[in-house]
Amino acid sequence: MRIDIVSCVPDLLAGAFEESIMKRARDKGYLDLHIHNLHDYAYDRYRRTDDYPFGGGAGMVMMAEPIDRCLSALKAERHYDEVIYMTPDGVQWDQAQANAYSLKENLILLCGHYKGVDERVRQLHVTAEVSVGDYVVSGGELPAALVADSIVRLIPGVLGDEQSALSDSFQDGLLSPPVYTRPAEYKGMEVPQVLLSGDHARIAAWRMEQALERTRSRRPDLLAASAGDDPGVE
Repeated sequence: MRIDIVSCVPDLLAGAFEESIMKRARDKGYLDLHIHNLHDYAYDRYRRTDDYPFGGGAGMVMMAEPIDRCLSALKAERHYDEVIYMTPDGVQWDQAQANAYSLKENLILLCGHYKGVDERVRQLHVTAEVSVGDYVVSGGELPAALVADSIVRLIPGVLGDEQSALSDSFQDGLLSPPVYTRPAEYKGMEVPQVLLSGDHARIAAWRMEQALERTRSRRPDLLAASAGDDPGVE
């Protein structure tokens, strides 16, 4: 998979892809990552990428011209499945979207900044708009890194055990159950005996029970959504 990230502050992104799973994905050839500095596409003497909003008001707006130059150049080189704009007013990102996008080949992630991008950029280039939550951060760089991570880890071969991704929270509409590792007893707290039993059927049933209970107590909205999709879910 190729991912191009377009940003006016690209240094914010460098570290996110130089460690752990993202680094392994790049080293093994599963991820072809390119980070583009919008200032390289600004042709005035100050390499500006933002300006004051028409109509007045606080804040700055990312200019259409540098973004258009960058995206047009990329799209002239290859076909992109989606041009995703990271913005607080986008569709909230979830596991189902990560699953779907992990099947794509070429993606562009456009990072908003300041008050966002000139609306004409959205009209010209953007095919999907994504938010990572109902809050605002300084720019789209950290959300873009989150979205990229959630996609890339699902590509077959990236994780050592592909079943690991399939058992993550949200994959089946539930939160993950509690997990334990050695030692079996720590400061008087013991691992549930069922996990030491070797009985895989009992372990699976316990994990499902715990996942349901944790979801009921922490994210009942997930169960409500499942019930809406499946009348048999209570």
